[in-house]
Amino acid sequence: MEHIDLTLIWAVIIAFGVVMYVLMDGFDLGVGILFPFAPDDSSRDLMMNSVAPVWDGNETWLILGGAGLLGAFPLVYTVLLPALYIGVFLLLAGLIFRGVAFEFRFKAKKSRYLWNWAFAGGSTVAAFAQGAVVGAYIQGFNTVDGVYVGTALDWLTPFTVLTGVGLLLGYALLGSTWLILKTEGELQQWAYRVSLPLLAAVLVVFAVIGVWTPLVDEFVRERWFGNLTTIWVLPLLTLLAALVLYRAVQRRQEGIPFVATMALFVCTYLSLLVSKWPYVVPPEYTLWDAASAPGSQLFLLIGVLFVTPIVLAYTAWTYWVFRGKVSADVGYH
Repeated sequence: MEHIDLTLIWAVIIAFGVVMYVLMDGFDLGVGILFPFAPDDSSRDLMMNSVAPVWDGNETWLILGGAGLLGAFPLVYTVLLPALYIGVFLLLAGLIFRGVAFEFRFKAKKSRYLWNWAFAGGSTVAAFAQGAVVGAYIQGFNTVDGVYVGTALDWLTPFTVLTGVGLLLGYALLGSTWLILKTEGELQQWAYRVSLPLLAAVLVVFAVIGVWTPLVDEFVRERWFGNLTTIWVLPLLTLLAALVLYRAVQRRQEGIPFVATMALFVCTYLSLLVSKWPYVVPPEYTLWDAASAPGSQLFLLIGVLFVTPIVLAYTAWTYWVFRGKVSADVGYH
């Protein structure tokens, strides 16, 4: 095992877990973000029914990423938790509100409007907090000897607000294209109408973030405008995914918009990774600086290699069982 880089293997595992969470939980958060703007209450019933069977399973990937970071890269927790206490609290609070709203809204009568707002508000807060945390990672952390020495609000800057809004819009786009795939009739036509304005907003915000980041981060500027010109294929692929999405919506196709939106997210995510590689706690600590002992990584790796195929299998089975369109006369509850 001495010739195998366990740290690199764990980096790939965690990166995979994070992108799976973004794609899987992103669309049901997006449905929640769009909830207040739906045409009517029956449309909101359909929106919730479209994600109710899968939303809690989607969050399995968040647990994998978080637990993997704790076990394989403990320095990340040492720095990021004190730096992001408020952001992480908002994220978890939003997820809790959304989860409770799933169960109570179906039973409520007079108080249903409150659970509508809990579902929408929880989804919006959770999405914004995730984007702000990503922005905080991009801008880096103030550390001394592996200890965070900044304040509790250092993460909240104009840049992180922009990244929070960007992910909020991106999740809304994922949600609208999911509704195109899973619904029909008036709600599907509404999803078609909102998808293109959301795509335009996402591209504008992502473009501003893409210009802003190299201006304030010398490492990112050198990475993108130095000798490593091959990474420019990622923004080009992002634009290609956006073009495919635009044409698919214009042609009223059903499956391709959702797939194209996922491709847009994957390309953007890879662009973020290559911008900061190999720093896991920028601007000072690399993956290898933050890694736990090889014995700990190996022990955890055995468990992950056993559990991950099971998670993939039951996730695929769930989506297969609940495939097809949702309808007003058949509800999850």
